[in-house]
Amino acid sequence: MSNVEHYEYVFLGGGKGGKTLAMELAQAGKRVALIERGMIGGSCINVACIPTKALIQNARIAHVRNPQLRDGEVVDRPTTNMSQVARNVRSVVDGMVDINLKAFIASGMALVLGTGRFIAPRTIEVRMNEGGERVIQGEHVFINTGTTAAVPDVPGLRDAQPLTHVEALQLESLPEHLIVIGGGYIGLEMAQAFRRLGSKVTLIHEAPRVAMREDEDVTSAIEAALAEEGIDIRVGAKPARVSGLSGHAVTLELANGEQVSGSHVLVAAGRTPVCRGLGLDAAGVELDARGFIKVDERLATSAANTWAIGEVAGTPMFTHASFDDYRVLKSQLAGGNLTTNDRIIPYALFIEPELGRIGLNETDAKARDIDVRVAKIPLAAVPRARTNGATKGFMKVLVDAHSDQILGFSMLGTNAGDVLTAVQMAMLGKLPYTVVRDAIIAHPLISEGLNILLSKVPPRVMGQ
Repeated sequence: MSNVEHYEYVFLGGGKGGKTLAMELAQAGKRVALIERGMIGGSCINVACIPTKALIQNARIAHVRNPQLRDGEVVDRPTTNMSQVARNVRSVVDGMVDINLKAFIASGMALVLGTGRFIAPRTIEVRMNEGGERVIQGEHVFINTGTTAAVPDVPGLRDAQPLTHVEALQLESLPEHLIVIGGGYIGLEMAQAFRRLGSKVTLIHEAPRVAMREDEDVTSAIEAALAEEGIDIRVGAKPARVSGLSGHAVTLELANGEQVSGSHVLVAAGRTPVCRGLGLDAAGVELDARGFIKVDERLATSAANTWAIGEVAGTPMFTHASFDDYRVLKSQLAGGNLTTNDRIIPYALFIEPELGRIGLNETDAKARDIDVRVAKIPLAAVPRARTNGATKGFMKVLVDAHSDQILGFSMLGTNAGDVLTAVQMAMLGKLPYTVVRDAIIAHPLISEGLNILLSKVPPRVMGQ
């Protein structure tokens, strides 16, 4: 093929890990092409982390201005100008897209805007957004296409044209009654945000409790906090049929015969890897049983010199995890030995009270038959939480029963994500919990609660 364009490194998709590596290689003088359908900077900036947190901040402001709650019902219903909220969110996104675009151009890499599919190993045909086609070949190729919202196979659901978080971020009028299907991270964040903006919200979750990978005390506290704000949470509720049209009137029938009617329905029931239509067979790239690209601990696929990055490779669905994939690939290209093995990935849920967790929780420890010592304190025991009037939640730590190593930490409460980082540093440094317990932490900070929490760790059993 005489019209093939040759590059040293080609990236299909511009998510966090891929764009970072692409720019760095281009800045080093390598010949690099990045193929992107149109979301400059990746989904995090355009439709995920950044805009959702901007929406949540707008909702938090509305909640602060209208805090009156009585038996879960808002006394003075907040009047939210959703057009202004949408503009606020879009402004944040546009600013970050502009920063990324300028960085792309400054790096010297070729930004190819279009839809790509493999037609041979490391060879991608691109249907350009502006029309026409190009064929791009790389010595090394990186697949970084991410995931998209999954829509459950519920009769009538697709015909109802449900919102995902992407469309929810673009709403310019407030839903009268939003039905959220899914009680994971996205569903919980969207449910609380729209409730605080003024919508009536019903959350439907098929599992027996929300945020199922957390301990029961965590999920119970989350459910109680959201219910207090007036969110109708129905767990163990299996959707059976949907009728109507989201944005007008929609009815969800549950397997037990109950019906929930609302103005809009939002689906937050998991993610699907973007693999269909990529021509992965032609590339020699295999998928795993879940439909994600199969990779080893080096992020190498089944095809030579072909790698996968981020969510499409089954990496935990966090931007910071994708960024660590960049570190792994950078090391591999340089002949290093950094891999995805044994990495500890923290995560946070941006509701109020906020959730932060790293390492094991009690459920994990029991399942893996790991002996632990557990300490737990209510957030009300932390002086700064009292001064802030934010005493909901708790801190909990797991310490190895036979040593003083911290194995896990969970916190539900104000500033949980930031406190989490302090524990993470101790775990990475393999510090005994006693070092953090006895550290001089400035008063009054929320992180001062670590002094209090770790002083409650039970002593080791004699002889261990």
